[in-house]
This record gives sequence, structure tokens and C-alpha cells, in this order.
Amino acid sequence: MTPLWTSAQCVAATGGKSAQEWQAFGVSIDTRTIQKGDLFVALKDIRDGHEFVAQALEKGAAAALVTHRPDGVAEDAPLLIVEDVLDALGALARAARARTHAKIAAITGSVGKTSTKEMLRAVLEKQGKCHAAEASYNNHWGVPLTLARMPADTDYAVIEIGMSNPGEITPLSQMTRPHVAMVTTVAAAHLASFDNLAGIAVEKACIMDGLEPGGVAVLNGDIETTQVLQDHARSVGAKQVLFGATGPDWTVKDVRLSGDVTVISADNGGNEYLFKLSVPGRHFAMNAVGVLAVASALGADPVAASLDIASWVPPAGRGTREVIVTDIANDGESLELLDDAFNANPTSLIASLEVLAASTPTDNVGRLVKGRRVAILGDMLELGPSEAEMHRDMADNTHLQTLDVIHCSGPLMRHLWDALPEEKRGRWVETAAELVPMASRLVDAGDVVLVKGSKGSKVSLVVDAIRKLGHRRPQQQ
Repeated sequence: MTPLWTSAQCVAATGGKSAQEWQAFGVSIDTRTIQKGDLFVALKDIRDGHEFVAQALEKGAAAALVTHRPDGVAEDAPLLIVEDVLDALGALARAARARTHAKIAAITGSVGKTSTKEMLRAVLEKQGKCHAAEASYNNHWGVPLTLARMPADTDYAVIEIGMSNPGEITPLSQMTRPHVAMVTTVAAAHLASFDNLAGIAVEKACIMDGLEPGGVAVLNGDIETTQVLQDHARSVGAKQVLFGATGPDWTVKDVRLSGDVTVISADNGGNEYLFKLSVPGRHFAMNAVGVLAVASALGADPVAASLDIASWVPPAGRGTREVIVTDIANDGESLELLDDAFNANPTSLIASLEVLAASTPTDNVGRLVKGRRVAILGDMLELGPSEAEMHRDMADNTHLQTLDVIHCSGPLMRHLWDALPEEKRGRWVETAAELVPMASRLVDAGDVVLVKGSKGSKVSLVVDAIRKLGHRRPQQQ
């Protein structure tokens, strides 16, 4: 088995010092998931990773990347000593990028980064050796960690890049040096750190700053800030490929939510594509067409990609659809759960409400005669000074108006709850934790239930509580 890193390679990349030779077959920042043979990187976050070096070595780490030998660690322990651990991780990332011949795609956007990354991984891994982070590692340590973990013989790599504040994307793009950069969309997210939507678009456009010469920018042509993205693409000399209902390069002709699938018709230069996703969602459909555009720009086969994309399902908390069997003794006594509890902003909430509105509850299987469409909504965070208004205005959404009952948690969602018609109001509580003991009364067999909110709203607690009402099984495809 070829090592990912040798001590000599790491010393050359970081300028650090190692008193002995070793080989690492992975890179880890967490002793809870570390594998034997990993290089443990002692990052400083809430806790200082140096506190866990001894534990990492006990679990079989090949070596540890540190600034000093921590207390309790033997003098002859395999350590790579550097001036700054995060800087050294970045150096490993750049070395990993320099030694590979992989075609690399970088993805950003206010909504759909992780889902799109996973879609692209699903299609590219059928056409070569594909590398991507197993989680949403898209920040100042997540991007270098993903790159440092990339094997030299990778054919394709998909790197997700996110931001919370201005100035974060450019250095990560320059570290990644993508051949293709994609912006899924620009929406009202992290507005607390930006003056307006155009400001977010300017920052998202910076994903193109690291493009390789002759690189391609795959951009959403439908959004109101698309001109900001296109202007930036021209300024860096990128070839532009636009996707969306307005195209013109990859044109979404039709999207149909049909039961548990989404059927998509698209056109690229006169070539017609008809394909499906194994989950419902217009927002997923738009990004799926963008994925075909990225695959094509990377030199992969877009026709094969359109067939293989049906194997993709959303990551946990990002639109996962599952069946909760509430009584295994009674046939059909179950409810459908749409777990979208990882992230939320007005754009993504509208998309999720459309999926819920298009779903079909089941009658005559629960306490109530009629199955219902139920939304359990937590606060949408980091929306800036207009956050109360954004929550309240959601009451006017046409998809929300088709729902039967809406439960809300959090001070911001109180604004929506107050604006709801009396007959649609469920419970409102200050915190999501207060909904947990009510779970059995919030939902019933036959219901289709959406749980949606920003991660910080902790509405995922309600997802867990609903799962505990019965026996979980994935939706049948």
C-alpha cells in the first residue's frame, strides 16, 4: 500500500523537523475518528490539539504535526515540529495539489454546496478515482485538510469552499487551483457580515481567483446577481458556462416533482438530456444540471453522468427523505420525514416547502383520519438587520399556504408564527429542545413532515425525537 505521506515529504513541504522516519496513510484532526497510520494534526480550535497528541499516538497515529512536544509525550515520539500547525497543514495541501494530475472542481454557493459536491462525487467516481471530503469541510482548515488527504494518483477532486465573512474564499481558491469553479447560487445567507446580496456575490465570485489558466467558471445564469459573477469571470479570464432556466449553455427545460423523484429535461448545444434524481426538489434539479456542466468541463462524460446521478441521495440533514414506521404490527402505519435541519435561509426554505407541498400524505392510518403536510421550522440565522421581516414574509409563500400545520421554534420564527392563519398554527416554543417531549403530539402516522432550520437553531433535536417514535428506514427508490 502506497503511503499518502512520508516524513521526508512532509519535512520538505512544511520546512519542519522530524527526528525519525515514518509513513502516514491518512491525515486526521480528531482522535475520536483517527485511524492507525494517520498523521495527527494538532490544530487549535475550541481545544488545543496538542492536548490529544499522546492519545493519538496511543491509537496508532504514525506521527503528529505539532509546534512542540506536549507534556506526557515521549522524547522519541514521531513528531513533525513546525512553527504553526495550520500553516503547515496549508503547506501539505499545496504540496498535495502540486503533485497530482487530477482535474479539480471547486464549488461554492449560498445554498447547495455540500449536496452539489456529493452529486458531483457520485458521477465522477464512476469515471475515475475521485477525491472529496466526507463531510462539509469547506473553511480555513477544512479545505487544506481535504487537499492534504488527496492521493497523488487521484483522477478527479471536488473541493467545497464556503465563507462567513469577506476575504475568506480567495486564499482557499488559490490553494485549490481548480480547473473548474462553480457557483450554485447567491442568496440571503450570512447577510449579517455583508451589506447586501451583491456583496455576497462579490465574495462568492472569488472562487474563480485560483482558477488554472484556461479554467472554466460554471455559473448560475438565473439569479439576480449573475452579472456580478460573470463580470468577475471576465476579469480573471475564465471561460464562462451558464446553467439554469435561462441557460444559455446548459438550459433547464423542464422540472417535474413526481412522487419521490425529480424528472429533469435539459439541453446543451442541441443535445437533449432527460434524467432523474431519486429525491424530489427543484433546487436539486438546478444543481444537477450544473453538475453535468462541471463534469463536461472537467473532461468527463456528461451523458454517463446524467445516468449515474440517480444514485445520489442527499447527505443527512440536507433534505434526506425517510420513512418512520410507527407501528410495525399495522401495515402502512408510518410517516415520511424530510430531514433538512442542517442549514436554512429564505431561498433554501422556499425550496424545501415546495417539496413538502408536492408530497402526498396518507389518510386513514393514524389517530387523525386525514394525513397532513407538517412543517417544523427553526430560526434562520445570520440574515442581518432584516431577519425578522424575512421570517414574517415567509407566511405569504404559496407553498407554505398549502400546508396543514406549522410548528415553530425560536424568537425569529415567532414572527412567522404570528403571521400565520389561526388554522395553520401549531406550537411555538422558545427553543427546539422544548418540542422534543411533544414529538408524538406534533406528528401522526400518515403525515409528511419537514424539519428545517439553521444548524444553530438545534432543530435537529426534533428530527432525532421523531425518529425515536418508530423504526427508521430509507425511502424506497
